[in-house]
Amino acid sequence: MSSTTRTFRADHASALKGVLNQALRWGTVGAMLVAAVAHIPVIAPHLEEAPYMGVLFIGLTAVCLSLGAVIATTNPTWAYQSATAVCGAAVLAYAATRLVAFPQLADDVGNWFEPLGVVSVLSESLVV
Repeated sequence: MSSTTRTFRADHASALKGVLNQALRWGTVGAMLVAAVAHIPVIAPHLEEAPYMGVLFIGLTAVCLSLGAVIATTNPTWAYQSATAVCGAAVLAYAATRLVAFPQLADDVGNWFEPLGVVSVLSESLVV
């Protein structure tokens, strides 16, 4: 194999790696944005019904927006790790509230297909 062929292949591999990294980056940012926005409409009702959950939704929304902004602007590894942990915890919390009656949220048990819940779980799962 000539050095020109090797250089050509290396250039293409590097370009493909760059495209995949950008797809991962912007896909993560988009999924974090969807997860954050999906929680906004349910903050107020939860602050009334189960204030602790409303506060957690505010925190999750803020963290998702913040991590998405960090990934979009500086792209550090720690932000991806943090996004994975936060979104993974959110998916587990959603499942927990569907399996066990949390205080003031007993009506969520078995309600797996609440539309915004499905949107948020799907986007959070994409991040993970």
